[in-house]
Amino acid sequence: MSNVDITLNGRGNEHGEFKHHAVISQDMKITMHNCTNWDNLDYDMQEALDMIQHKIARILNGNPKHIDSWHYIQGYARLVERRLIEEKKD
Repeated sequence: MSNVDITLNGRGNEHGEFKHHAVISQDMKITMHNCTNWDNLDYDMQEALDMIQHKIARILNGNPKHIDSWHYIQGYARLVERRLIEEKKD
Protein backbone atom coordinates (compact mmCIF):
# COMPACT_ATOMS: atom_id res chain seq x y z
CA MET A 1 0.00 0.00 0.00
CA SER A 2 1.40 3.41 -0.97
CA ASN A 3 1.73 6.40 1.37
CA VAL A 4 -1.09 8.10 -0.52
CA ASP A 5 -3.38 5.11 0.01
CA ILE A 6 -2.56 5.10 3.72
CA THR A 7 -3.40 8.81 3.93
CA LEU A 8 -6.63 8.37 1.97
CA ASN A 9 -7.74 5.46 4.14
CA GLY A 10 -7.14 7.53 7.27
CA ARG A 11 -9.07 10.47 5.86
CA GLY A 12 -11.90 8.19 4.80
CA ASN A 13 -12.14 6.79 8.30
CA GLU A 14 -12.35 10.32 9.74
CA HIS A 15 -14.40 12.13 7.08
CA GLY A 16 -16.47 9.35 5.49
CA GLU A 17 -16.50 8.20 1.89
CA PHE A 18 -15.27 10.89 -0.49
CA LYS A 19 -18.01 10.26 -3.07
CA HIS A 20 -20.68 10.98 -0.42
CA HIS A 21 -18.79 14.05 0.81
CA ALA A 22 -18.57 15.29 -2.78
CA VAL A 23 -22.36 15.23 -3.21
CA ILE A 24 -22.93 17.22 -0.02
CA SER A 25 -20.15 19.65 -0.85
CA GLN A 26 -21.18 20.28 -4.45
CA ASP A 27 -24.84 20.76 -3.51
CA MET A 28 -23.81 23.37 -0.96
CA LYS A 29 -21.46 25.10 -3.44
CA ILE A 30 -24.15 25.26 -6.11
CA THR A 31 -26.54 26.85 -3.63
CA MET A 32 -23.98 29.39 -2.43
CA HIS A 33 -22.71 30.28 -5.90
CA ASN A 34 -26.27 30.88 -7.13
CA CYS A 35 -27.03 33.42 -4.40
CA THR A 36 -27.51 36.96 -5.64
CA ASN A 37 -24.71 38.38 -3.52
CA TRP A 38 -22.07 35.78 -4.48
CA ASP A 39 -20.56 37.89 -7.27
CA ASN A 40 -20.35 40.90 -4.94
CA LEU A 41 -18.04 39.05 -2.54
CA ASP A 42 -14.29 39.53 -2.66
CA TYR A 43 -12.28 36.50 -3.74
CA ASP A 44 -11.05 35.78 -0.21
CA MET A 45 -14.66 35.84 1.03
CA GLN A 46 -15.74 33.42 -1.69
CA GLU A 47 -12.82 31.10 -0.99
CA ALA A 48 -13.38 31.22 2.77
CA LEU A 49 -17.04 30.31 2.30
CA ASP A 50 -16.11 27.47 -0.08
CA MET A 51 -13.62 26.11 2.46
CA ILE A 52 -16.09 26.52 5.34
CA GLN A 53 -18.75 24.61 3.43
CA HIS A 54 -16.14 21.93 2.61
CA LYS A 55 -15.53 21.48 6.34
CA ILE A 56 -19.28 21.46 7.03
CA ALA A 57 -19.70 18.72 4.42
CA ARG A 58 -16.96 16.71 6.16
CA ILE A 59 -18.75 17.13 9.50
CA LEU A 60 -22.05 16.02 7.98
CA ASN A 61 -20.47 13.06 6.17
CA GLY A 62 -17.95 11.86 8.73
CA ASN A 63 -16.98 12.29 12.35
CA PRO A 64 -18.78 15.38 13.72
CA LYS A 65 -16.47 15.37 16.76
CA HIS A 66 -13.31 15.85 14.68
CA ILE A 67 -12.07 19.03 16.36
CA ASP A 68 -9.91 20.17 13.43
CA SER A 69 -12.99 20.65 11.22
CA TRP A 70 -14.51 23.08 13.71
CA HIS A 71 -11.17 24.80 14.24
CA TYR A 72 -10.62 25.32 10.49
CA ILE A 73 -14.11 26.82 10.08
CA GLN A 74 -13.14 29.48 12.61
CA GLY A 75 -9.80 30.00 10.89
CA TYR A 76 -11.22 30.71 7.43
CA ALA A 77 -13.72 33.19 8.87
CA ARG A 78 -10.95 34.82 10.90
CA LEU A 79 -8.78 35.35 7.80
CA VAL A 80 -11.51 37.44 6.19
CA GLU A 81 -12.28 39.21 9.44
CA ARG A 82 -8.62 40.22 9.89
CA ARG A 83 -8.44 41.63 6.37
CA LEU A 84 -11.65 43.62 6.87
CA ILE A 85 -10.34 45.01 10.18
CA GLU A 86 -7.08 46.07 8.50
CA GLU A 87 -8.95 47.74 5.62
CA LYS A 88 -11.17 49.63 8.05
CA LYS A 89 -8.06 51.12 9.72
CA ASP A 90 -6.89 52.65 6.43
